Amino acid sequence: MQVALPADPNLCPLCGQPNECAMEIERTTGVLQPPCWCSQVKFEAALLSRIPEHARGKSCVCPACGRAEGLSG
Repeated sequence: MQVALPADPNLCPLCGQPNECAMEIERTTGVLQPPCWCSQVKFEAALLSRIPEHARGKSCVCPACGRAEGLSG
């Protein structure tokens, strides 16, 4: 049986690379950040459905996966 590891809020749940989430950077560093790139786009349902259940609402998708998988501005 495979156990899902806890989601890392700094890593993309799809590719495992840094997700560049400004909101998480601000939370962990205390340094005010500009609005996150993700707040400027709409994630398509097909992309969101690929995020593992344990990471939903806990890790942001990175810009590269967002562009590759379907974002609308």
